[in-house]
Amino acid sequence: MSNLLYLIAVILIIGWVLGFFVYSAGNLIHILLVIAVAAVALRLIRGRSI
Repeated sequence: MSNLLYLIAVILIIGWVLGFFVYSAGNLIHILLVIAVAAVALRLIRGRSI
């Protein structure tokens, strides 16, 4: 399950970077960034506690 969270975070970060440089989607780009950072934080927290 933790690998899935990491994969989702990487996909969201890539989507954010592409959206930031390619599209002008406004707030959607920043929402993707927040979700990706939250997924990475969950991965780090859960990885250390196990």
